Amino acid sequence: MAMDERPIEREPADGRSLVGLDRVTLSTRSVSYSDVETPLTGALYWSEAQQRARPGILLIHGGAGLDDHARDQARRYAELGYVVFAGDMLGDGVAGSRERVIGCLTALRDDPALLVRRGQAGLAELARCPEVSGRFATIGFCFGGMAALALARSGAELAGVVSMHGSLATPRPAESGSVKAKVLVCHGAADPHVPMADVAAFAEEMNSAGAEWQLNMYGGALHGFTHRQAAPGAIPGVAYNPHADERSFAAARTFLTEAFDDASPAARGDR
Repeated sequence: MAMDERPIEREPADGRSLVGLDRVTLSTRSVSYSDVETPLTGALYWSEAQQRARPGILLIHGGAGLDDHARDQARRYAELGYVVFAGDMLGDGVAGSRERVIGCLTALRDDPALLVRRGQAGLAELARCPEVSGRFATIGFCFGGMAALALARSGAELAGVVSMHGSLATPRPAESGSVKAKVLVCHGAADPHVPMADVAAFAEEMNSAGAEWQLNMYGGALHGFTHRQAAPGAIPGVAYNPHADERSFAAARTFLTEAFDDASPAARGDR
């Protein structure tokens, strides 16, 4: 069920100079959906300039839920011309309560099947949107990066999966041949929450699975380097890094263009 449709006017946030560029008009609507008996509420963003169906991106929030950071990132990618669904992994009434949030995150982290199912619920809702062309990708931040990679490991039919400063460890590694999506991981080299041992183990896992993957590391960047809202020193090991933010966004932009091009009917030889 969709509701609350309204336009948003923003400057383009595509990593280029804004000089000479028109403002981008985005529309958004709140979307109610569910994962079995868990009610969820996400938000859909798309550009009014697009006159035809476009590839869809499921954007998965960090540990705080569908907050200002997740919504800003959804707008950022919608400004590139994609239809972006900022999904809800926690459920209605969970965000805002530290105890409920931690309980939900722990349950999802410890149960890969539940984590994948919750993400698949968002993808299914995105697929129902008439603005979407039928090609899909997923991008996640922090906890959302872990969730996005879980979808890739599960064999989800996605053109691409992007993890931004996400957790790389998993209790259920990818099996050989299971990863169908192209994978991009953007990682802060100084992230104390995702040690280099996890990075090395992830690389070995992806190679063993035969995945098409790449990993970008940003020197000096801590965990959460895309979080403009992060208060300096509020959470140990978490800090905004403008250089890593812009470079990772540029990497994701190029990656998504290539992934969606390769997943197009013409590239696949579809008739």
